[in-house]
Amino acid sequence: MRGERYVVLGLAHVRSSWFRELARWSTTAVLPIEFLQCVSLEELRARLASGRAFSALIIDGGLAGLDRDLADTARQSGCAVIVVDDGRVERDWSALGASALLLADFTRAQLLDALTSCATVIGRGDSVSVGEPAPAAGSGWRGRLITVTGPGGTGASTAAMALAQGLGADVRHGGSVLLADLALDADQAMLHDAGDVVPALQELVDAHRSGVPTTQEIRSLTFAVPDRHYHLMLGLRRHRDWITIRRRAFEITLDSLRRSFKVVVADVSPDLEGEAECGSIDVEERNLLARTSISQSDVVMLLGLPGPKGIHRLVRLIATTVGFGVDASRILPVVNRAPRNPRPRAELTAALAHLTRPITGAGAPVCAPVYLPERRRIDDLVRDGARLPSALATTLAGAASALLDRSPSDAAANGAAFPSIAEPVAVVPGSLGAWHDGAEDR
Repeated sequence: MRGERYVVLGLAHVRSSWFRELARWSTTAVLPIEFLQCVSLEELRARLASGRAFSALIIDGGLAGLDRDLADTARQSGCAVIVVDDGRVERDWSALGASALLLADFTRAQLLDALTSCATVIGRGDSVSVGEPAPAAGSGWRGRLITVTGPGGTGASTAAMALAQGLGADVRHGGSVLLADLALDADQAMLHDAGDVVPALQELVDAHRSGVPTTQEIRSLTFAVPDRHYHLMLGLRRHRDWITIRRRAFEITLDSLRRSFKVVVADVSPDLEGEAECGSIDVEERNLLARTSISQSDVVMLLGLPGPKGIHRLVRLIATTVGFGVDASRILPVVNRAPRNPRPRAELTAALAHLTRPITGAGAPVCAPVYLPERRRIDDLVRDGARLPSALATTLAGAASALLDRSPSDAAANGAAFPSIAEPVAVVPGSLGAWHDGAEDR
């Protein structure tokens, strides 16, 4: 083979018989394999990140650390994932990202067939190549995703509650609205006076590390808020718990939420910096919840306050969101605690249009802002767990629905819960028929 062979990484339990057999086949050269044994997940991840070319990863299916994020890391390094299943754990390995499956008593011929079908032969001095992308989530219907964010003190969490309440009252959604707390400093548990902090986001993401729960199982991890007609998913229990959320597991979690609810309203943090902006992969992982949610959102609702500082922070947030890759037509600015007088509102609208014009350039402009006047009893209603003012909920829900209805082609392709609204048609006299009270006239 002129120096070409399969470079295979291996990780298994200490007493796995197939692991010893594979090492013996490699040592005696009965198979064209260079076998590198790993003793821990940390060593395995370090080898995958080393830049060396690997053909495949052969891993014991019973290991607790085998999840979709590890499989995705291997595949991104150009390394096929072959799972050895001993029957102790039942999982959908293909959905998890496995390239091939072997039984614990596999033979040399079966191993060679698996390597031939999914792995690449490595020559001397070959560099690592990018593997095939991880399998995307299956096609099908998904609910709409609306993210709500804003700088601290702008009332973004309360606005997310009001938006979910307004959408939940819409008969088109049938009570299938979820308010998901995806902020780093999660406050929805406190704002809803939740009696417990479990289950929450961490439990839901953990359930997606090694499988895909059913719709019933996903809904069982949320709390019903019947007075406001929506469900609530609690967020991180502590700010530092973001380190427990893995990228691929969270992406599948968000996809599952959209499959289980017609509308998902996500309360997220306004930080979108990643490795490309600041050179730190840790910052990108910390902002994973916001970056993933906003990149997949149908509408991004950005909150700000009136006044020079409030408008400056809102414009800066719009610029950050557009720079992140969000189309300006999907951004809905909201000015909270706005003046009631029409003249100051007109001035704020003109200022926002002038300041955001250089941001969008020749593309579609940012939508006109939605104004929410000051309401003094909001804190009392939140404290008592009562319904928020209908005017507030209806205003936000109507603005978000109108923005969603602007793109009927996208909605139809996605099977969206928001149908496109046709243009009104004039009624011709007599076209609606007639109705009479008397039975003899029917």
